[in-house]
Amino acid sequence: MDIILQIGVVFAVCLAGELVSALLPFAFPASVIAMLLLLLLLAAKVVRPDRLGQVSGFLLDNMPLFFIPACVGILKYLDALLENLLPILFICIGTTPLVFFITGHTVQLAIRWMDKKEGRKDA
Repeated sequence: MDIILQIGVVFAVCLAGELVSALLPFAFPASVIAMLLLLLLLAAKVVRPDRLGQVSGFLLDNMPLFFIPACVGILKYLDALLENLLPILFICIGTTPLVFFITGHTVQLAIRWMDKKEGRKDA
């Protein structure tokens, strides 16, 4: 029964994200709203991370399956992608190092912040 409760919590947060997205006067992705809602619930300790461990582990283990519909949908627009292949490759190759750089510095800042919060001076 515990796994059903965990799935229910995840689906309830997703449903709340859809409702908030529908009520907003501007377009905003419901999935992003749902992630922010879940973050708020976790930060406020309304939901404990260990209470969602099984379902989050299952979803992470099976994440590649969730990309199959999107990849099949992209095939519908293959001709448009091929027409713009060089700009797409330029953007991908240009932004990948930028994403690595920003992610690396963000992780370093987070580690420093956590070390400072714990009072460690060796960092």
